Amino acid sequence: MKTEHQTLLLKIARDALSKGLTGEKATPLEDIPVELMEERATFVTIEIGGHLRGCIGMLEACRPLAEDVEHNACAAAFNDPRFPPVSREEFDSLEIHISVLSPPEELSFSSEADLLGQIRPGIDGLILQEGYQRGTFLPSVWEELSEKETFLAHLKMKAGLPDTYWSESLRVFRYTADYFGDS
Repeated sequence: MKTEHQTLLLKIARDALSKGLTGEKATPLEDIPVELMEERATFVTIEIGGHLRGCIGMLEACRPLAEDVEHNACAAAFNDPRFPPVSREEFDSLEIHISVLSPPEELSFSSEADLLGQIRPGIDGLILQEGYQRGTFLPSVWEELSEKETFLAHLKMKAGLPDTYWSESLRVFRYTADYFGDS
């Protein structure tokens, strides 16, 4: 993704947060490059001092990229159930990071060992699904969980399953992400 597109998406996210703090309605996005109007799925992560402050996103594209960033930035700041809404006092300290996801690709595997052999550490984000239970880890999570077995075990737990869970009906999808943010 072009640097100027990354810069524009970060500006859109920060402007959405600023307007959200003042109660203003977001202004319609205008003069957006065509590349940023393609439907893409995104996650917006907000940190303060390197500590998570909110993260919300979509696994499947449902709106234009620029709109998805705007929507997920506000959701991460004001609607992440793990945190209270971002305050005005925190605004200048917020670090915004955006992940633009590729379309998910379902993996075909015959065993957990086969699945582990297909996972690409540092590259793949994974979606794990068993019935209605689902969890995902963005590719950036490899920085914290660098071993394939640990990554998969924690992803199972995030989906509400035991870390040793295995089933023939388990579905796993992988995706990549363009990741950028405030320096």
